[in-house]
Amino acid sequence: MCRSIKTLRPPSLPHDATGEDFHAAALQYVRKVSGFRAPAAHNQEVFDRAVAAIEAATAELMAGLEVRGVPRETEKAP
Repeated sequence: MCRSIKTLRPPSLPHDATGEDFHAAALQYVRKVSGFRAPAAHNQEVFDRAVAAIEAATAELMAGLEVRGVPRETEKAP
């Protein structure tokens, strides 16, 4: 089981975090707090809903954060 979730805000990543990054972090979190690497079939639906909810919350958080001194990917010079 994963022991840490990586930081997704700049400058920790060399790029803006992607949906794939949000999903991976959400999956790691749900695995950690539930204690299941892969849930049993009867828990799969609730496990997947939790991952989706945390993924959405992570995307909302990252979209709203202002990291001073680090330009957003879209603001960087070409």
